[in-house]
Formats: sequence, C-alpha cells, structure tokens
Amino acid sequence: MQKADIKKKDDTIIEKMFRAGAHYGYSKSRRHPSVSPYIYATKNNGDIIDLEKTNIMLEKAVDFVKSLGVQNKVILLVGTKPEAKEVIKNMAESLSMPYVTTRWIGGTLSNFTEIKKRITELENYRKNTAEGKLDKYTKKERVVMAKKMEKLSKYYSGLIGFKKAPDALFIIDGKAEHIATTEARKGNIPIIALSNSDSNIKGIDYPVVANDSGILSIKFFATSLADAYKAGLSAQAGQNSAPTKEV
Repeated sequence: MQKADIKKKDDTIIEKMFRAGAHYGYSKSRRHPSVSPYIYATKNNGDIIDLEKTNIMLEKAVDFVKSLGVQNKVILLVGTKPEAKEVIKNMAESLSMPYVTTRWIGGTLSNFTEIKKRITELENYRKNTAEGKLDKYTKKERVVMAKKMEKLSKYYSGLIGFKKAPDALFIIDGKAEHIATTEARKGNIPIIALSNSDSNIKGIDYPVVANDSGILSIKFFATSLADAYKAGLSAQAGQNSAPTKEV
C-alpha cells in the first residue's frame, strides 16, 4: 500500500472515531497521569483525546486480536457498565466468546477452578431441565433449585462453555474493571482495554485511549476488534485450505 493510501485510510478511521465521539475525555481534574501523553487539548475543563495516537494504539490492538483469530484463541469480553452491556454481549455472540456483563465475580480468573464448578452446575441444571430430569424432585425442591440457578445464571450465563482460562481479555473501561485487570495481570493474560482519560493504563498490554462511556464509541472499537478476529479466522481457514507444494 502506498503512503498516500495509508494516510487516506488512517484519515478515514480517525473521521469515524471523531463522528463516534471517541475524542471526548473526562474533566482535566479526573485525568490519570498515565494518559497525559494521549491528550490533545483541554476545552472548557474537558480533555480532548488525540485520535491520531488512539489510531496507532488501535492498530496495535487490531494486529494482536487478528493474531488471536489466526490461532483460534479465546478472548474473554468484559463490560459491566450500562453503556457497554449490550455491545459486549452482541460482540461475544458474534464471535462465540465468553463474556461478563453483570458484575465481575472476584476469582473469575485467579480462582477459576471454583468458578468452573458453578458454571458446570448451571450447565447441568439447564441440561436436566431440558431433559425433564427434575421431575423426580418435589415442587418445593424445584423452587429452591430454580432460585439458586436464577442467581447463577445472572452472573455466569455468559461463561457457559468456558472451560479454561482465556488467552486474552478485552475490557471496556479499565478503571471500572480494575479487579478483572488485576487478576489478568497476575495470570499473565494479555489485556486489551478501551480506557478513557481517568484510567491507569500502566500494566495494560494493549490500551486504547478513547471515550469508554459513549455507546457509539464503544460500538466502534468493539466492531473494529471483532472484525479483526474474524479476519484472523478467515486467514487461518485460507491457510488450512491452501494446497501443499510438492517437494
């Protein structure tokens, strides 16, 4: 690709980010020092994020996610703030990935053995319900079980089929999901995080500094990374179907 074409492509992406409101940071008083290099200006006490630098960060995250797609790796998607819930769920379903949108349960990564037991319990309950195997219990026992499973479903339904620690974490709002990032770092799990100007991005492997509260902004970055993963899968499929050369 020629330099002019690359610049045109970058300009288009930056324009899309701008239209999505990705440049809106929080007030200067909330700014975390680690994000200062990515602030373009401050207007009416509100930080304006430098989208050219955001674009560079996004490119690195996209390349990494594409490599995960090539290897068919698992990414755990996390977004529990109201603006992120639906976007993360839709992204997870489009990629068949595990997700957390209700609340991060402490130990989801650091004590996965226990979490896995709860996921399995929920899976078995759903399976037994579908097969009519709960009929042997009394009505009162079924009510008790249903209430317990309703609670498990609230927190673990997005983790059904999740059998091992993920190969990476994608997080909306590094500050809000600091417990998840702490557990991931302890487990040496790479972190991709959409983080606004109030987040500490030190220790984040692939930070993307941008508006993490606007739905349009969240959708833009989630879609960019989902497309990157799918591109990786397609590349893998192409490699597998390519004819082998005769020696």
